[in-house]
Amino acid sequence: MPSSFNRRQFLSAATCVAAASVAGGGLGAGVARAAPSTYTPAWPSVDQHPPAPEWFQDAKFGIYFHWGVFSVPAYDSEWYPRNMYIAGSAANQHHIATYGDPSVWPYHNFINGAKDLAGNTVQFAPKPTSAGGNFDPDAWAQLFVAAGARFAGPVAEHHDGFSMWNSQVNEWNSVAKGPKLDLLQLFTTAIRAKGLKLLVAMHHAYNFNGYYDHVPAQSDPSLQKLYGQLSRAQENQLWYDKLKEVIDSAQPDILWQDFRLDAVDETQRLNFLSYYYNQADAWGREVVATFKDGLDNKGEVFDYERGGPADLTTPYWLTDDSISSSSWCYTQGIGYYSTQQMLHSLIDRVSKNGTMLLNIAPMADGTIPQAQKDVLLGIGDYLKRFGESVYSTRPWTAYGEGPTKMGGGSFTTPTAGTAQDIRFTRDKTSTVLYATVLGWPGSSLTIKTLSSDRIGLSSLTSVKLLDSTAGTYISLATPTQDTSGLKVTLPSSAPFSANAYVLKLSFSGQIPSLRPLTGAVLFGDVSYSGTTAVLPVGDYTADQLTLAGLGPLNLSSLRLASGFQVIGYSGDNFSGTSWTFTADNPDLRATGNNDQVTSLKVQLDPSAYFRIANVTDGLALDSGGTVASGSNLKQWSWDGSPNLQWQAVEVGGGYYKLVNRTNGMVADGWGATGNGSAARQAPWNGGGNQQWTITHRGDGRHTIANRTTGLVLDGGGDVASGSATNQWAYGSSTNLLWTFTAL
Repeated sequence: MPSSFNRRQFLSAATCVAAASVAGGGLGAGVARAAPSTYTPAWPSVDQHPPAPEWFQDAKFGIYFHWGVFSVPAYDSEWYPRNMYIAGSAANQHHIATYGDPSVWPYHNFINGAKDLAGNTVQFAPKPTSAGGNFDPDAWAQLFVAAGARFAGPVAEHHDGFSMWNSQVNEWNSVAKGPKLDLLQLFTTAIRAKGLKLLVAMHHAYNFNGYYDHVPAQSDPSLQKLYGQLSRAQENQLWYDKLKEVIDSAQPDILWQDFRLDAVDETQRLNFLSYYYNQADAWGREVVATFKDGLDNKGEVFDYERGGPADLTTPYWLTDDSISSSSWCYTQGIGYYSTQQMLHSLIDRVSKNGTMLLNIAPMADGTIPQAQKDVLLGIGDYLKRFGESVYSTRPWTAYGEGPTKMGGGSFTTPTAGTAQDIRFTRDKTSTVLYATVLGWPGSSLTIKTLSSDRIGLSSLTSVKLLDSTAGTYISLATPTQDTSGLKVTLPSSAPFSANAYVLKLSFSGQIPSLRPLTGAVLFGDVSYSGTTAVLPVGDYTADQLTLAGLGPLNLSSLRLASGFQVIGYSGDNFSGTSWTFTADNPDLRATGNNDQVTSLKVQLDPSAYFRIANVTDGLALDSGGTVASGSNLKQWSWDGSPNLQWQAVEVGGGYYKLVNRTNGMVADGWGATGNGSAARQAPWNGGGNQQWTITHRGDGRHTIANRTTGLVLDGGGDVASGSATNQWAYGSSTNLLWTFTAL
């Protein structure tokens, strides 16, 4: 897990398709793969493993904990074992002052036991409550239940190389040394006794791939093992052997792994996956393997560390986040996020087709600080009352609305929403839509997403407010709908106190289809029903359609955002007969295209004109009129002028030219070389500097990146009308985001 060390350089880009399957009956139900009877250590075999079983998609919330030898110094972070060897670092200075120089007081003293400079014995040796200590795994498990978790488990080995089980391949383990307890077995028994699924987290790939790179070379073979200094072949074998022991002893329902799997020998990665999946079949269980890198996102679940996507995303995903903003393990003075921050992040992630795994940080003696318990119990109180809108739900066509944007990748801070923020989920039959408001909105609420120009609500039978006791409701007056949204009348004041409030919208049949703000919604059945995939602009092969939840040869109806089109192909990789759809179509049988599309492209309609507006300043991209070639692109307050109107014409390979309506010139990167470089315009010449990729970043917002420069269009912030449009390296700023509104 992270600390001040920057891990972004190691993270592989997620291969997730920015889409969401929202079929009744479960994610991707229409294209579920049949698992082989026996898995072999080869990608075509392990890729057939169903990555996210229904129980996992139903669970939504789990808890794990960073607790181990690294908890003893209670300083810096769980990366103390690494940082203590880095000269001049805070951990190094603390270690020298408290224990001595690492050359004479090494990390393994925390395992074997030694005296610090004050004469106190220091060791990771928690005592169970039955022996007069503070460690009670049964009480931990009961806390997890009270927090509303549906799965839980330990970090069985962190980067430090200390195994928390009775390992036969690693003498540095909790039975042979330190506590003299099989901690993994104790947690397994306690957690399963409470009816929770078991997660086991393994971080040991980094043990020999960089964690201890500041530790001096060891001559003792046993210390070489602890500090990741064996030969590569030995290290790769040990990596696999440890996993095999954990699988056999704990039989985990979820085997979670941290980063640097990409540095593990591919043969051993495949040996692990095939062994785990075959063992699970023998147990009669559906299991989950997670990853951050090194696997291919087909048979496993991708994990966003401390984050999540900005919008609906498939395949089904996971985030691991921590209750603390400063460390994943307990340290003196540790800081915590609030219950509201963690709960609202959970609600947001569930609405986007994800599950949240929350880390806590017990003290070395087994005490869980009260401040951490308070956050967990606050989450549990909400889930106990309003859990029907979270557990066993599925995402809808839109994840939500409101000013507070969450996610957008890994390493994004948990954020509390406001009373203007709404997140949607639905039941698995797709007859109930939940709208969770992240604060009390007052006596009335307008749900803008449910406007009359985006959805018909004639089948809406009731709107109720979930009451403070689970399974009870407050009936509300029949709402009204117009182009501004669905207007719901609420009690004059909040009838109870909660961190979020849930509206339950029930329909006589399936929830009506929603017109997307961008891209297309594809349906597996006619009349906008069945398995559904929400696809932003992009090219989708048969494999990518499968990941999106629809699969090839399943398209039967579709809805388009204004100004978008879909080109379907009978063959994979955009080959064979093609069909272009520029309008909603409830029944492709009428045109002979039903279940004929194998691959497709979602594009902006080249015949449409768009207002391209910057998210930060709200100004529209402006050519300036009839100007000379090489003139700067500007921004202007929208007034309907053709100077502010653009066509987005695909020129091949997913690249677009942006053509101005007034002068016919195109946006041009002009070979820019750095942040702040001008964006210009010139007659079309086919050069890469005039080609742009348009990438959806969530909420109908896009980046516009130049093929030659790699930079994206930049509004520059809250600037005045007439200001220049520049180029900048892509980052998190809304200055770099643009909306496309068809005229």
